[in-house]
Amino acid sequence: MARPDKAAAVAELTERFRQSNAVVLTEYRGLSVAQLKALRRALGGNATYSVVKNTLSAIAAREAGVEGIDVQLTGPSAIAFVTGDPVEVAKGLRDFAKANPQLVIKGGVLDGRPLTAADLTTLADLESREVLLAKVAGLLKASQFRAAYLFTASTAQAVRVIDALREKRAAEDQAA
Repeated sequence: MARPDKAAAVAELTERFRQSNAVVLTEYRGLSVAQLKALRRALGGNATYSVVKNTLSAIAAREAGVEGIDVQLTGPSAIAFVTGDPVEVAKGLRDFAKANPQLVIKGGVLDGRPLTAADLTTLADLESREVLLAKVAGLLKASQFRAAYLFTASTAQAVRVIDALREKRAAEDQAA
């Protein structure tokens, strides 16, 4: 029978897995407490970073329905439970890993799909959600402007043709 403290830890981890829209698994071997604190601060409000026990995390992931993470749970592990923008978290982890090579990004899960370390690097190279939304809004605005221009261009061209015909008729009337 499971000990109550382990059962409580599994229940807490299961709830974190369920509330997260992404999970990033890392190896923190060689990082000091101060560096871990700096990493948690770098992730900000987008994620919580916790050192976890592999067996309890594997049980909690299975109970939460998260597939593909139990294979990566080897060695000293820590998990970033992402509740905010996954791109920002991936960027924060990538940048921290560049400055502190002891941090190894193992992989993760995004929207139920397993991610490798290379997938997380690709995710980190994306622009933030706000920038992408601004670009889409700009494209929509530009296409609306082009459509409005096309609709008004034919009207303006018709007005110019009518004015030219009027001037031509006026010139013919004066010549006659």
